[in-house]
Amino acid sequence: MANKLLMTPGPTMVPERVLKAMARQPIHHRTRDFGEIFNSMNVKLQEIFGTKNYVLTFPASGTGGMEAAVANLFRPSDKVLAVSIGVFGDRFAQIAKRFGVDVDMLSYEWGRSASPEDVVARLKERKYKGILITHNETSTGVINDIKSICKSIREVDSDILIVVDAVSSAGGVPVDVDANDIDVMITASQKALMTPPGLAFISVSERAWKSIETDPVSYYWDFNAAKKGLQKSIPDTPYTPAISLIVAQNEALSMIMEEGLENVFLRHQKIAAATQAALNSLGFELFADKSDSSPLITAVKAPDGFDVSRFLSLVDRQGVVLTGGQQHLKGKIFRIGHMGYINKEFLLRAFEAIEMAMVEMGFNIEKGISLKTIDETLV
Repeated sequence: MANKLLMTPGPTMVPERVLKAMARQPIHHRTRDFGEIFNSMNVKLQEIFGTKNYVLTFPASGTGGMEAAVANLFRPSDKVLAVSIGVFGDRFAQIAKRFGVDVDMLSYEWGRSASPEDVVARLKERKYKGILITHNETSTGVINDIKSICKSIREVDSDILIVVDAVSSAGGVPVDVDANDIDVMITASQKALMTPPGLAFISVSERAWKSIETDPVSYYWDFNAAKKGLQKSIPDTPYTPAISLIVAQNEALSMIMEEGLENVFLRHQKIAAATQAALNSLGFELFADKSDSSPLITAVKAPDGFDVSRFLSLVDRQGVVLTGGQQHLKGKIFRIGHMGYINKEFLLRAFEAIEMAMVEMGFNIEKGISLKTIDETLV
């Protein structure tokens, strides 16, 4: 099977250097060799997170990391406010409800970001132990202003646990855990961190540690056990980790550090601008307002009569994978991911496939207009 270009919300493309690291024979997880790699990965994760807190690693998807956070922080009947702007905000709330948590919802029309003023108003109505927030919502192409939201929260509640789903944002945009006073932040390997799926990373603040019980409800998701492993002279994990993925992730983080975090963030902004300009040149309209649009993924409105399923199939035939909408947005939007291992060459290849699909669907477009737009935008 020929390799396809993944321009999706995740998983994303993996650099050859990372694939080669992952292809090595596994090393034993109770050795100094593994401990050194694990420690190296942890130090780099702290830099990407912008934190001095421990960053815990679990063999799981981002959803597993979200469940781990809920399992350790909250107990049945604890009151939590869930701020949702799409599929994954709803998912976070559903996870908490499964654990018997008393969840209040602050939901927005899909395509909009959360308002700090709305959050503050809800916090003034009721005392909550925690608040669940999505940073970057891949289902809608919207990014929340996490800095403003966290600042507003702390102005009215210094004790509430701020729990942020940064599964698709960490490594692509600043998350600044310590500066934003975030208690728990979750991300995963398969998005901006340029590694295959299978690792969840969770930073935990001192405030959060004080609320974590010494007798957890879960064995697998036990934060205390994971922390003890990190405190050893040769750090390790409580049970067999995804060794090859950790080796690969360490290599991917080295690539990010070599490029420089600020350069990585700037690259994502430039690629997003080029993506949106190219879409506009083809007559498409973005689903999210420009002020709320994510630098990591773009959601696109399907024009009247536009067969999204056929379009995605035709693009796939050219070796490029895009994704459609989820739930009530199915058939109404399509999404282009541009996070992690992404560059101008990939973008040109994707839009060449998009143009070919549009021509086959009968659209009258100027050949190469989107490619020209990308060239002009990414000077």
